[in-house]
Amino acid sequence: MKKEGQVRIPSGCAIAAVISRTGKRMSGQLITDAMRPMHDRSNGLGGGFAGYGIYPEYKDFYALHLFFDRRDTRKSCEVFLKERFEIVQSEIIPTRRLPAITDEPVIWRYFVAPLKSVPASLQLDEKEFVARTVMRINTEMPGAYVFSSGKNMGAFKAVGFPEDVGRFYRLEEYQGYSWTAHGRYPTNTPGWWGGAHPFTLLDYSVVHNGEISSYDANRRFIEMFGYKCCLQTDTEVITYILDYLLRVQGLTLDEAADVIAAPFWSTIERKSDPEERQKLLFLRKLFPCLLITGPFSIVFGFDGGLMALNDRLKLRSMVVGEKEDRVYIASEEAAIRTMEPDAENIWAPSGGEPVIIQVKDGAF
Repeated sequence: MKKEGQVRIPSGCAIAAVISRTGKRMSGQLITDAMRPMHDRSNGLGGGFAGYGIYPEYKDFYALHLFFDRRDTRKSCEVFLKERFEIVQSEIIPTRRLPAITDEPVIWRYFVAPLKSVPASLQLDEKEFVARTVMRINTEMPGAYVFSSGKNMGAFKAVGFPEDVGRFYRLEEYQGYSWTAHGRYPTNTPGWWGGAHPFTLLDYSVVHNGEISSYDANRRFIEMFGYKCCLQTDTEVITYILDYLLRVQGLTLDEAADVIAAPFWSTIERKSDPEERQKLLFLRKLFPCLLITGPFSIVFGFDGGLMALNDRLKLRSMVVGEKEDRVYIASEEAAIRTMEPDAENIWAPSGGEPVIIQVKDGAF
């Protein structure tokens, strides 16, 4: 029997990301390889990736990635989609058979554009219409689940170790300007295909290491605005919170970070700039139920950028590195060195300090 100190006990889950500031696309093989040195942070119950810029030929259409339990479920869901969207392409998502990946559902993708008359009749803008359609499928159609719904991006996830999931989805065949990755070590929630990270809505995606002790308060608040948390994993709520703060409320990325990883009251009071102090007080009082407590490190992907963020006490590891036009983020420096052995400016962001990287305008 191994004694304490003879076995590695990682602090659960692995996250990694890479982005090109100039919008240069890179193979999904790079992010798949980054997960290998962090193998022990996962236990095989979930792995996944999100890639941005991977569908240039369909960049003006929403790419809906779906899991179905049966072919009949897919057919009935497709009838529903045709009532609301023009489907310009429908196809199975290419995979390769691996002994490590089992019990796979039917995995399909649709490239769609909303029929103009439908959101207009509901008095909804296009993004709100797509978001509501995703929620409706995921909550009202048993056996169907939309796990990605953005433009020119896509999520790929499964039950398995992340390096196997990357091979399963043949990520080496995709090129993107930004990639995120996750290896799961679930502690309080089940390991299943829908519960693997990333969690996405529209072009937003989240990978997360940690657990959310404020989940119930966060969920009750966000569900008042039409979101439905139904995927049996606490991380799902982070995606909806960020969508609500950024898309619905119009906050900036920095302001959204000041809501979900808000400074302590005492920290705010010590701010010397009265304008900054008033803004932080305003955000804390306006969105008290969207403060996320508990240990976490997240990477948030969006159209044209990434944001990395730790909880305000920095209870989960996260490091950042750079080389030329690329920025690398990971739970461990070893993952960064796998992507770029000569990475420079390696640093660990402070708790509650967002690291925001955006691709230069017009780069993709």
